[in-house]
Amino acid sequence: MPATRDIKRRIRSVRSTKKITRAMELVAAAKMRKAVTKVLATRTYSDLAWGTVLHLAKKLNAEHHLFFQEPKKVKKVGIILVSTNRGLCGSFNTQLVNKVVQSINIHHPEKVETEIITMGLKGRLESRRRKLNIVADFPKDDITTSSEKISSSAHLVVQNFLAKKYDKVFIAYTDFVSSLRQAPHVMQLLPIVPTIDERLAHTVHEKKEDINDINVDSFSDFIFEPDMKQILDAFLPRLVEIQIYQAVLESEASEHSARMFAMRNASDAASDMIESLTLAYNQARQASITAEIAEIAAGSAALN
Repeated sequence: MPATRDIKRRIRSVRSTKKITRAMELVAAAKMRKAVTKVLATRTYSDLAWGTVLHLAKKLNAEHHLFFQEPKKVKKVGIILVSTNRGLCGSFNTQLVNKVVQSINIHHPEKVETEIITMGLKGRLESRRRKLNIVADFPKDDITTSSEKISSSAHLVVQNFLAKKYDKVFIAYTDFVSSLRQAPHVMQLLPIVPTIDERLAHTVHEKKEDINDINVDSFSDFIFEPDMKQILDAFLPRLVEIQIYQAVLESEASEHSARMFAMRNASDAASDMIESLTLAYNQARQASITAEIAEIAAGSAALN
């Protein structure tokens, strides 16, 4: 019965694949729980800090700090692309790079030079495949333990912005909305202006009040000690680092969640395939038995 042997071999192969995908689902679920815990622990602080500096930008004149000054003409843009190191997470990285390309095509004219700073192997490979201008690449862990891991990338973009190499700086990442939903976003980091285009900036999450809708007049004036320049020089670069760190955490929680459901879907597909192959195996085996019985009956009838 060569047909049944082939089907049986196929069933064993699919069962082995199912064991692997099931194990990968459990590993991704464990990593997702850790990543989500870190995201929820820092999200409130990150959003409130960003809201504070937006209100600060509304209260102060742009001349008070270079971080608040919008360029009259945009010539060069830097985008930090936060992706994954490994695959098997569906269209996670493809959707993110599509969002970056869409942002470049819509908001950045062809005459504007765009440089990509990648964090994650898959984003670098996808950007290279699409022939984007990659100028730097930084390593990224599966679960980032502290903001020191991303300090070098934050320092790079801040120094380039202060040196006027970049007129604008964005960060592209996948926002963790829930375990079932992850949304790619391109957020403007620099300059910090209160009228950031919400098509690019994702300053708050959907369940929260829009920061730009809050009445700024209800806030008291800011008091700076020892002086405004020292505080802004120390606070604003640190704020940019916090936003990059939060974006990395959001991306990691989204990555492990996407991988967990991708592996769950693969396990379910393997179960469905096993059922159909088992049915085909039983039908082929029954047909073979029926054919053998028919041959025996025919031989017996011929002898009689």
